[in-house]
Amino acid sequence: MTDRRDFLKKLAVFGGALGLSPIAVSRMVGAEEAKLVKNSPQDSCFINNETARMVSTWNHGILANAEGFKALEKGGSAMDMIEAAARLVEEDAEGISVGIGGLPDRDGNVTLDACCMDHKGRAGSVCFMQDIMYPLSVARKVMEETPHVMLAGEGARQFAIEQGFTPTNLLTEKAHAAWENWKEKSQYKPIINIENHDTIGILALDKKGRLAGGCTTSGLAYKMHGRVGDSPIIGAGLFVDGEVGAATATGLGEAVIRTVGSFLVVELMRSGMDPQKACETAVKRIMDRMDTSNLQVGYLALDKQGRYGAHAIHNGFNYAVTTLKYSNITEELIDSTWG
Repeated sequence: MTDRRDFLKKLAVFGGALGLSPIAVSRMVGAEEAKLVKNSPQDSCFINNETARMVSTWNHGILANAEGFKALEKGGSAMDMIEAAARLVEEDAEGISVGIGGLPDRDGNVTLDACCMDHKGRAGSVCFMQDIMYPLSVARKVMEETPHVMLAGEGARQFAIEQGFTPTNLLTEKAHAAWENWKEKSQYKPIINIENHDTIGILALDKKGRLAGGCTTSGLAYKMHGRVGDSPIIGAGLFVDGEVGAATATGLGEAVIRTVGSFLVVELMRSGMDPQKACETAVKRIMDRMDTSNLQVGYLALDKQGRYGAHAIHNGFNYAVTTLKYSNITEELIDSTWG
């Protein structure tokens, strides 16, 4: 079997590259390390209290999951797994959808949104925050250190600095050049499944059966200044119920907000649906109410038993699944394209 360090190195170089298909990732690392599964809802995949699992959206999710499991191996909780996974993606200056390097709004400002939620129902969120590289970590501080759920804009920035976060210029040369090029026509046309229009949503179940979740994003590229999507909104971009399951969303935030999508997925699981069917039903809710020809939304869910599922309006949405069972880690990159 390929050495794990070499495997992760390959994924770091290639797995999150823009335009790289999940099939290409699978071929590079070998079927024994990462496998692509199509049209295969994982409805019967139960785990026990000696097993942990993470699911994350998009190709970069498999690297994020690996970082989350490092936190688990150090004695961390499901929330520690979420934060570690998010920070890996947020600090990647080559990425253009999350954290530093994210594409700016139409005025040239990088504004970040993030939230987290744990198995006890505690939640924290920041939105429209500038100059802070780790928005999900700030959201966790909001959850743990304040009586509030959400802080916004300059207030969120000020709180982050008070908590020891260092102000950072988030607009990289790469993102600035893209913005300058965009200004030549100033056309606002989000493109389905292009990762500069998507968040990373992360769900974790640790060995003690605790659930947690997080979302982090720089939002839609070239959005109106001040726009906030679904990612920092509890119940829209993320919802966790420690007795039932967790769900997260990716895609056009406005559609997710209008249907309170992640809360809907969890409530459907509460009613007895498995994660796969719950995601499918939530997607159908959007398709029944809106013209979805030019928008994408995908849901990812993980229940208390460790079952997971995902569904999207259009083909092209994928997610990573990582499972630790008796100290043996298995990884999958799954293409959720039966929408």
